[in-house]
Amino acid sequence: MTASDAGTAPWTGRLTGGSGVSVLVATAIVVADMIGVGVFTSLGFQVKDIPSGFSILALWTVGGIVALCGVFSYSELGAMFPRSSGEYNFLGRAYHPAFGFLAGWVSATVGFAAPVALAAMAFGEYAKSVMPGVPPIPLAIGVVWLVSIVQLTGVRHSSTFQLISTILKVVLIVVFLVAGFVVGTPQPISFAPHAGDLAHIVSAPFAIGLVFVMYSFSGWNAATYIIGEMNMPQQNLPRALLAGALIVLVLYVALNAVFLYSTPLSALAGQLDVASVAGNAIFGSLGGRIVGAMICFGLISSISAMMWIGPRVMMTMGEDIPALRVFSKRSVRGAPAYAILFQLAVANLLLFTRSFEAVLDFIQFSLLFCSFFTVAGVIKLRITDPDLPRPYRAWGYPFTPLIFLLVTASMMYYLLTERPVQSLSGMLVMLSGLLIYAVFRRRPVAAATSHNRE
Repeated sequence: MTASDAGTAPWTGRLTGGSGVSVLVATAIVVADMIGVGVFTSLGFQVKDIPSGFSILALWTVGGIVALCGVFSYSELGAMFPRSSGEYNFLGRAYHPAFGFLAGWVSATVGFAAPVALAAMAFGEYAKSVMPGVPPIPLAIGVVWLVSIVQLTGVRHSSTFQLISTILKVVLIVVFLVAGFVVGTPQPISFAPHAGDLAHIVSAPFAIGLVFVMYSFSGWNAATYIIGEMNMPQQNLPRALLAGALIVLVLYVALNAVFLYSTPLSALAGQLDVASVAGNAIFGSLGGRIVGAMICFGLISSISAMMWIGPRVMMTMGEDIPALRVFSKRSVRGAPAYAILFQLAVANLLLFTRSFEAVLDFIQFSLLFCSFFTVAGVIKLRITDPDLPRPYRAWGYPFTPLIFLLVTASMMYYLLTERPVQSLSGMLVMLSGLLIYAVFRRRPVAAATSHNRE
């Protein structure tokens, strides 16, 4: 592999030969990015208003189906435009490079750094159950640095680390599931449908619960940020996204089933740390430590995935924008070192200032906004550019993108009504990127749309 420093051939945006990211590693990135702490903390608030096993599992199944609808649309765009960076690439191609820049600017600066900081902080908190007395901040900073060093060693080592850590995460979850159903004390709850379940499914608590379930499913698009590094991206991107989303859907439904099966509803209702509650019900006094260790191991793979895919946004922006060119430079092992160090610095800053939760509140609406218009871009391009080559066509079109758009619009409406200041402020921050775009942009507007078109 060649570096893109001065005097060498520029990085083409894709690893060639057999050295690229395999479909297995890309699937691992999707799984790792999706499974964070959301599935281990959401159930307690859902069972307060939806005390039905069937309805709860239906809620998580619906969330997975909506995520799959997004997968189909992103797969079509990714196969059409196989370049790393996700929404930066897709929105720039479907609408205008300035729109892509807005999405890229949010992702490259705080869109990944804030979730990295949050996951690292969660790692520090859960590690206290395994290593009591150790402050969470040093643990959080340590795990981010450890993962970043692995990323700086190059794509090959990153791939190995990501695959091993994700497989370990899935194995630990499966062991927990088996133990829950085998060792756990069965509770008087039924997963078969009953007469009152329809009322639960069409209720307001179900709709609100779906908003938070969808946050737990976020990350299903992770592989689109590294398309340029994948082997045969037109074929393997759809496979990785679909396989990853399906694996997580099955695990999420199974986890919630084992929580309900092994733990009384009265013990779960209103609890944030439902995994620890269920762990205590299954394993006794050691349950909290076992669950804490399981979540810690899982968070390492999540942080690794985000520290891999996030810098690729800044890297691709650096390929297009001269003022950001330094971030496009890769090491001889293929790592965008300056982009990784930039995201590491922002994540550390957010950890030191404890501001990552506030940043996440500000950017949630903006990220949903970008996903909404990315999927809408599939419909737009079908109308305005029907003859563009489409190696993969979204399954179930136009119904699957419309389902995703409907649910995402409802989530944006919820955020606007429940958190109007944060949502509108986040949009203003994103729109301020237009000024940054005008200042940074030196090449013709058409450069981004013509770059690497296939």
